[in-house]
Amino acid sequence: QVQLVESGGGLVQPGGSLRLSCAASGSIFSINAMGWYRQSPGKQRELVATITSGGSTNYADSVKGRFTISRDNAKNTVYLQMNSLKAEETAVYYCNARLKKIATMSWRDYWGQGTQVTVSS
Repeated sequence: QVQLVESGGGLVQPGGSLRLSCAASGSIFSINAMGWYRQSPGKQRELVATITSGGSTNYADSVKGRFTISRDNAKNTVYLQMNSLKAEETAVYYCNARLKKIATMSWRDYWGQGTQVTVSS
């Protein structure tokens, strides 16, 4: 079994900061890209940021300059530092990892359960 467990969500005022973490565990052989997505009520899930095992990053235009994605390959963990948060960024944030399980040795996407981020005064 593979699990992705997110943490770090919560309530923050506009302009504030939060740091999300996501740890992958289980019978993992290798992890390729990891990333963060978000979904607001009534909207489709959207990409926030991704990072490859080599450290190459990709960001949604709306978060460039404010959010930073990073990862610790030794811990199978990805982080999202979010600064200058806006009310419209209130959403459930989901962690994603493209990985190979030891049992199957084929690439597949796995998702965490999501963590709520609420930006409100």
